[in-house]
Amino acid sequence: MIEWFMWLQLAVATVAGLLGVALGLAGRKPNDLTMGATALVELLLIVQLVVAIVAPLTGNNATGSLLEFYTYLISAILVPVGAAVWALIERSRWSTVILGVAGLGVAVMIYRMWQIWTVQGL
Repeated sequence: MIEWFMWLQLAVATVAGLLGVALGLAGRKPNDLTMGATALVELLLIVQLVVAIVAPLTGNNATGSLLEFYTYLISAILVPVGAAVWALIERSRWSTVILGVAGLGVAVMIYRMWQIWTVQGL
């Protein structure tokens, strides 16, 4: 993982999560803003997958379990997709909250991936 990219992902996922929760609790249905924020989180996760595949080839090796790291990464990639499908099927304020919770959950998973990549074995 690249540190600055991890912080960027963490910030975007947190902002998207807080936005979704706030707008959902305010009674807003899913819209272009909340779906777009979730799509941006998803895009950054796909870029992270590419980075995680290329990083070891450049000498940036994980210090923790690669199986655990990739399990977190693939799971994190699936979370926004599931939340977006839910929001498209059930267009209610609660699906907007789900988009927000998905963003916050992904933020936690990103930080845990960073720990697995860098902190283990020190």
